[in-house]
Amino acid sequence: MLLSGEKIPVLDFGTGGEEKKQRLLTLGFIARNYIKPAKEGQLLFRLVNYFKPKTILELGTSLGITTLYLAAPLSSSIVITLEGCPNTSAVARKNFERLAVKNIHQETGEFNKSLPIALAKTQQLDFVYFDGNHKKLPTLSYFNACLQQMHHESVFVFDDIYWSKEMTEAWNEIKSHQAVTMSVDLYSTGIVFFREASQVQHFKLKF
Repeated sequence: MLLSGEKIPVLDFGTGGEEKKQRLLTLGFIARNYIKPAKEGQLLFRLVNYFKPKTILELGTSLGITTLYLAAPLSSSIVITLEGCPNTSAVARKNFERLAVKNIHQETGEFNKSLPIALAKTQQLDFVYFDGNHKKLPTLSYFNACLQQMHHESVFVFDDIYWSKEMTEAWNEIKSHQAVTMSVDLYSTGIVFFREASQVQHFKLKF
């Protein structure tokens, strides 16, 4: 994909600039600028490998590379991934088929429509990766929706928590939520836990 000159129309649903703005981008450009560095994908892999979640939800499929990191550790887990843009979702589907990964289920469409569909298919969420709309109010809305199906062993991971002032404000509200008992700030990523604890703890770690 890094070498690909294939162009696809990409719909932007709020990661930056005007909402629903369509741009014609090459797969190489998307891969170079929007796919997470390997160490961040490997972190997600290790988290899934350690906590062994049965149901994983990802908001923001893009080309599907991060989705594959989430799906690879446990073939028994179910990864539900949401993507607003149908064209990038189609590229991701080809990547999943190319690697013969069977435990990924895709939902395509704006999150305010696809998220309720995904939540209706699950009884509880063990692991959620938020990497979609990078604005404060939508991020908080998705967090609160997913909270309805969290349990004490759930793990929620937020990407780009310092990407903008809005995202930092959203992160501060999330880690201060009464249900959160521990947060880990890795600068590029924020992780929150809901385990019963006598004392709320917040950590900042160099990663």
